[in-house]
Amino acid sequence: MPRVIPTSVHGALDYAASAFNLAAPSLLGLKDSPAASLMPRINGSAGVAYSLLTDYELGLVKAIPMPAHLALDAAKGALLASSPWLFGFANKGTRYWLPCVAVGTIDVLGALISKKQPA
Repeated sequence: MPRVIPTSVHGALDYAASAFNLAAPSLLGLKDSPAASLMPRINGSAGVAYSLLTDYELGLVKAIPMPAHLALDAAKGALLASSPWLFGFANKGTRYWLPCVAVGTIDVLGALISKKQPA
């Protein structure tokens, strides 16, 4: 698969996706399912934390190499996408599971098509 997304764009998407994940449980009213509320927040918090530590244009500390960052993206994306079934909230309705599956899938795909080195 060709790697077409520059690391600078990937970084902006990291922060945007993390912000969405942090806000989604409140915006979607997922109060009655702790797992459905917690998983996006964990994903978003982790995304911000290791993005700040990544050696790319939008990283602050530059301690994590981009290939390791991409591996973390793929792993956290796969966990988020499968979390409705792993943690038992898939049967609660589309608004509970669809954001997790969509954002998790985008995380995995982003990891596969983003460049491994900053320009």
